[in-house]
Amino acid sequence: MQTMKKRRRIDISEAVGGGYGRFWYFRGRYRVVKGSRASKKSKTAALWFIYHLCRYPLANLLVVRRTYASLERSCYAELKWACARLGVEREFEFRSSPLLITRRSTGQRIYFKGLDDPMKLTSITVERGVLCWVWCEEAFEIESEEDFNVVDELIRGRVPDGYWKQITLTFNPWSASHWLKRRFFDAPSPDVLAITTTYRCNEFLDRDDIAMFETMRRERPGRYRVAGLGEWGVEGGLIYGGFEIAEFDVAEISGMPSAVSVFGLDFGYTNDPSALFCGIWVRDRCELYVFDEIYERALTNDKLAALIDGKGYGKERIAADSAEPKSIEELRRLGIRRITAAKKGAGSVMAGIDLCMRQKITVHPRCRAFIREISSYAWRTDASGAPVNAPEACDDHLMDAMRYAMTAASSAANYSFG
Repeated sequence: MQTMKKRRRIDISEAVGGGYGRFWYFRGRYRVVKGSRASKKSKTAALWFIYHLCRYPLANLLVVRRTYASLERSCYAELKWACARLGVEREFEFRSSPLLITRRSTGQRIYFKGLDDPMKLTSITVERGVLCWVWCEEAFEIESEEDFNVVDELIRGRVPDGYWKQITLTFNPWSASHWLKRRFFDAPSPDVLAITTTYRCNEFLDRDDIAMFETMRRERPGRYRVAGLGEWGVEGGLIYGGFEIAEFDVAEISGMPSAVSVFGLDFGYTNDPSALFCGIWVRDRCELYVFDEIYERALTNDKLAALIDGKGYGKERIAADSAEPKSIEELRRLGIRRITAAKKGAGSVMAGIDLCMRQKITVHPRCRAFIREISSYAWRTDASGAPVNAPEACDDHLMDAMRYAMTAASSAANYSFG
């Protein structure tokens, strides 16, 4: 690129690395990449867009995620990084409120929109050139195919000679039941490039990164198949296979007869996250609504208490992992006074799973960590492949927290919302 050469010569193959040749040169309507963690799919997409915006001065880009708030710390940051890596950061102006990236010399723009504001999504008008490309990052968050169709319809009309219209979707494949699989992976089409990438094509990982995946492969094979190899999450063997992802009004649900709040906490620190499950259980209807979560590593108890209190849950009943009585006592002293130790014992895991399985589980889309876990929480299998009456070892921190919460709520007398 001429603008790059004025500053320093950039070796694109070195900047991008390997494993994405088909992705880089495909010109069909849909370019779909499911991949493992650290497979550099988002960084490669960001590099592709910046490189091609500089090559095609009439092209504009729209970046979409499920929620607008998630764009700044993900796609916006990745595109800024790509500009720096390609040596063209001075070519672009970056605005954070609202999010907007503009190429100074041509007026080309990168727009950012969330599907949580569909009216604004349908009213995009580019000032110069044409809207050629759309990037849907974390496309798995788009639970409705109809929502995606709204995005798809934005790319229409004629484009200049030599230009093309294209939608790029990047995501982690948490569930084989998602519409993305049926639409793009199960129905081959010349207009679709659907590929799977893994961390093995990321030559920029260091030894510690590789060691993390090797540990996952040995100790959490179910998690490794999805997060390491980019395979679709388990479908037939899911423990909570009938869950639904949908928005709902927390106040409306909590006002239903027999509704109670249910909170559970699983402790973690270095390798595992501290996980707070937040739900509403409508007992008479056997419905469980998951509305919020905390899911973070390296949280000391004082930071965890501050997060819980900051979300307004400091006075809620919270059933916590009884394996850490010292942490429970410390959280009490820090103001989380209604926290109690979850009851454990022989058969408690399966009893808790059975209780949760009897509920219709609805998950708010903002609970991303919960969705990831429940989408891969499966029954263990024996050597013949038959399911065993026990969950497979995997990332199950919120699954455990849900059990603690529901078991405590089911045995508590006079347990009411708030």
